[in-house]
Amino acid sequence: MLRPKRMSRVSVTGSKRVMDDAIEAVHGLNLLHVTEYDDTWAGFEPGNPVEGAEEAAEKLVTVRALQSTLDVTEEDAGRTRIIEDDELDAELEEVRERVNELDDRRSSLEDELREIDDNVEAARPFAELGIDLDLLSGYDNLTAAVGEGDPEALRRALADADEVEEYELFEEGGYVAIFAYPAVDLQDVLVGAAFTQYEVPDLGDSDEATSPEDYVEDLQHRRGQVESKLETVEKELAETKHDVAGFLLAAEEKLAIEVQKREAPLTFATTENAFVAEGWIPSERYSELTDALHSAVGDHVEVEELERAEYDEHGHAHEREDVGGAEGRGGAESTGDPVAADGGTAMSGGEPPVVQDNPKGVKPFETLVEVINRPKYTEIDPTFILFLTFPLFFGFMIGDLGYGLLYMGLGFVLMSRFESDAIRSLGGVGIAAGIFTAVFGVLYGEFFGLHQLGEIVWGGSPPLHKGLTPEHADYALGWLVVSLLAGMVHLAIGWIIDFYENLGHGLWDAVTESGSWLLMMFGLWAWIFADAPPTGASPGLLVGGEETTAVFDGAPFAFGFAGFPELVGFAGLAAFFVGVVLLYLGEPIEVVEFLNVLVNVLSYTRLAAVLLAKAGMAFVANLLFFGVYVTEEHHHGETVEAWHFGTGGMPQEAGVMYHGHEVTEIMFGGLLHGGVAAALVGILVLVLGHLLVLALGITSAGLQSIRLEYVEFFGKFYEGGGKKYAPFGHERTYTTED
Repeated sequence: MLRPKRMSRVSVTGSKRVMDDAIEAVHGLNLLHVTEYDDTWAGFEPGNPVEGAEEAAEKLVTVRALQSTLDVTEEDAGRTRIIEDDELDAELEEVRERVNELDDRRSSLEDELREIDDNVEAARPFAELGIDLDLLSGYDNLTAAVGEGDPEALRRALADADEVEEYELFEEGGYVAIFAYPAVDLQDVLVGAAFTQYEVPDLGDSDEATSPEDYVEDLQHRRGQVESKLETVEKELAETKHDVAGFLLAAEEKLAIEVQKREAPLTFATTENAFVAEGWIPSERYSELTDALHSAVGDHVEVEELERAEYDEHGHAHEREDVGGAEGRGGAESTGDPVAADGGTAMSGGEPPVVQDNPKGVKPFETLVEVINRPKYTEIDPTFILFLTFPLFFGFMIGDLGYGLLYMGLGFVLMSRFESDAIRSLGGVGIAAGIFTAVFGVLYGEFFGLHQLGEIVWGGSPPLHKGLTPEHADYALGWLVVSLLAGMVHLAIGWIIDFYENLGHGLWDAVTESGSWLLMMFGLWAWIFADAPPTGASPGLLVGGEETTAVFDGAPFAFGFAGFPELVGFAGLAAFFVGVVLLYLGEPIEVVEFLNVLVNVLSYTRLAAVLLAKAGMAFVANLLFFGVYVTEEHHHGETVEAWHFGTGGMPQEAGVMYHGHEVTEIMFGGLLHGGVAAALVGILVLVLGHLLVLALGITSAGLQSIRLEYVEFFGKFYEGGGKKYAPFGHERTYTTED
């Protein structure tokens, strides 16, 4: 579970006469991650595609082009079907002609629409000015132009020009027409004023086409006709898509499988009469491969398990179990390395692909791990730890039964309604986060921010409080310190994992590279949680003496712990400096980051911060709707303020007795108690407020939780970069062979 499945490198050697049957058998298993031949063996060369591969690839390109044209998606699939080769060729050609004809018509109409729009845009300035185009040309002593510019600036420029004796300027709709006498070069005359001149458009040869207004009107009418034709074509394409989408998806799958099989020899090492294929499979499934091949081709192939390997972080084999026997292939004496069929070493298998080995309930969290990167073959897979801690952090910060139920429902919808593996995985994560949110909600006694749940479940005050209200304000400090403790535990797990992995390089490396950080962290925080000089400012929750046994006198949690003695504090400080020295001896460059043991732990205070922020937002939504009044109550001999939502009514004024307590303040009367109109507005505010908290719970609590995992936790031991397991085969979705 914390390690990927163990992989074996295997070799399949056989006669070329049975290569096609062997490919068919291996493909059907969808098991062997094929290693591409690196062209290093004497007498061997990469194989050639099976006859028909190029033709199948061309058909596959055609099918995918048709899918793109029709915008076919997975949702358009119908029932699974069997497609014979003759049927595929005939129907594919028919569909290709039908779709291409409609697509050509659509493209032609779209081109015509663009041309019409360009012509309208060119004629629009002249139509706005209402000037016939024959008035803009054909003069010997008059210059006429239409364009855009500041009319006042243009008038000043024309008036100041010595070469212009008379001029007229017309403006309409942001466009300007200029007539100047005698004929001049307007670009020279208007050099000081911004003027963009338009070309006079060609409105056709007909005398009736000289009016720009009529021309634009004709174009708009023509545009409507073209749009109608285009709509008809789009409908025909939609009908065609409905008719052929299932066929195209099935044809793509069939051709993809065929191309995959026919091009498989490209990764093999071959001679004139033999082939060798190597790859990786999970060790536990080796017998499946041998049984399938022997059933298909008998003794015409030889299957060997070359090794069961583990690799270090640099990709070098440090534990190799050679299972090929004392004699390698080709009869050479074994040297510890696999032996090739030509007597040399076997082709390089590289680092084994990674198959994560997690239980079904943990699987969705693999998606979150892969956001960073797939774990290496020899790394600890952090998915299971993420499965335990991410929902815990999330649930702690939101902690509400109502929100938890909604998160579970949303997660269920994502898992059940979507085909995408990534979205379904996020649904599984959402369900886990919702469960923890609901559990903490019961412990906090909250249901959408209301506290009646505590009275129902616990018969009074729940065991935990968020620390938002005055009578439980001490919990805010408590959660702050709990966040620090959670951070230390979480970070310690990361460095312990790193310590374990570094043991492969030797105890000294493990101590200097990982143990040093553990010494520094626990030493520094032991000093902080002791009342040791020079600070003497440790949190009262942990160093508060007898007060830690009470509930309402500054320490909400009765830990029975009053802080470390000064001696332990000084010992912790000494351990911190020992850790710094060890870190310098192991990784000198990392010494500059020695304060990470303080900063990283403090980063976990965001757990308490988000807890209070989300509780405050839910409180405001309920306050606006129900209203809140304040009473004085006595707990353990002390008088404290208590806040109450007006769910069962609202006192009219302060100073009255209400439910056995004196009301000292009405914080807000509540829209619920302000009449019908106010109550309706209040319902809207209540619903929108809680939807906002629900959404921000994902973007705030979710992102903060995953940040702690990725940045603080993963950074201590995790690199990633493992190779994806891509077995030779295909899981059929749209076709069947039965």
